[in-house]
Amino acid sequence: MTWQDYLDREQPRFVDELLEFIRIPSVSAKPENMADVRRAADWVAARLTAAGAENAEVLPTAGHPVVCADWLHAGADRPTILIYGHFDVQPAEPFDLWTTPPFDPQVRDGRVWGRGASDDKGGMLIPILAFEAMLRSRGSLPVNVKFFFEGQEEIGSPDLPPFVAAQANRLKADMIFSADGLQWAPDQPLVLEGLKGLVSLEITLRGPRSDQHSGLHGGGIANPALALAQVLAGLKAPDGTVLVSGFYDDVLPLTEADRAAIARIPYDEAAYLAETGAPAAVGEPGYSTRERLWARPTLDVNGLTSGWQGAGTKTVLPAEARAKITCRLVAAQSPERVFAAIRDHVLAHLPPGVTAEVTQNPGRADPFLLPPGHNATAIAGNVLRQVYGREPYRTRMGGSIPVMTTLLEHLGVHGVMFGFSHDDENLHAPDEFFRLDAFRRGQTAYGKLFEALGGAG
Repeated sequence: MTWQDYLDREQPRFVDELLEFIRIPSVSAKPENMADVRRAADWVAARLTAAGAENAEVLPTAGHPVVCADWLHAGADRPTILIYGHFDVQPAEPFDLWTTPPFDPQVRDGRVWGRGASDDKGGMLIPILAFEAMLRSRGSLPVNVKFFFEGQEEIGSPDLPPFVAAQANRLKADMIFSADGLQWAPDQPLVLEGLKGLVSLEITLRGPRSDQHSGLHGGGIANPALALAQVLAGLKAPDGTVLVSGFYDDVLPLTEADRAAIARIPYDEAAYLAETGAPAAVGEPGYSTRERLWARPTLDVNGLTSGWQGAGTKTVLPAEARAKITCRLVAAQSPERVFAAIRDHVLAHLPPGVTAEVTQNPGRADPFLLPPGHNATAIAGNVLRQVYGREPYRTRMGGSIPVMTTLLEHLGVHGVMFGFSHDDENLHAPDEFFRLDAFRRGQTAYGKLFEALGGAG
């Protein structure tokens, strides 16, 4: 029996296992689900052992756990590859917007529906299944394999840097492949060559010691809600340019080759606006929409809180106002430098009558950009060409996977995105789903990747 035959035969079992995996509500952002994240880690460790991996362990961090395992019998002359993924998921609220309950996964229309189906439980299960198929059918693999799965990616992997630093020898590998990643479309492969970094912060403006009567004190003391609106409006020009001094200082400019590569990928702005429901595309002048999305830094307000939020009117001057902000960063910006620049800008442009506190939130990511001619990327691109029968697009992405820069820093290896989700699968939204044909195709792709890396393909 070939490994492909094994995959075909066992596919019903694999789908059942994916459903079992999704039923675990491993929401890393919610303290009440901490035990569920640990339960998911135990499930992963047991599944790795069942597949034939060795030394499967659930390892602690300062927060949610990590699962490591390996199979190192291909020989010292064969490369060692590290496969990364994550078993935590986003919160599923609002529950009433789901067609079926998020942690009661269903199979319909050739898709698995449930929270985490696409991001990243289906994705991270794929290489485990390909590994099992090759080991069961051949008795060995042409490469040495290490597995590294985490339980805190959806909150920015805040505890992974010290863990990876301490476990660098255990995780050491010649190449790294991330099972957390996207393909362009069901019939179009993609090689992701860059990810944006991330910094998250909160601005709090305070005025009176408590909410005050707007009729008695309006016009006499500052209104923190209005002051916050003024501060936020001063962060960006109407045309979308960020006005924070130093924000763009470390940005590596796009080369003509970079811009040409982005321009080669088909783009329909009307379809993009229809997909998002936005009335118009806006942003930093001088760049196309795709260039702004993939290769230029951003500054966005994610949430605002101040004053009366209930129905009707409550005539108060609020005592404080808060804004949550994230910036997506590009090479070679530093999250800490960008945070400091925004903090200094806020303090320098503070309206009279209020005080400000600007804090950096946990979780951060450096921008990630593959070097030209990267060997593992070339091999992955060749595998995708075989599996899809067409040349993969090569581009960057506006999202962030913090661990990729952590692994680069401590292991000295640029990772390659080799995942099989699609951006229309409602990642982080109600009715998340994963295509079963992509689930199966990804297993073939990982099998061919093992062969190609071992020189057997």
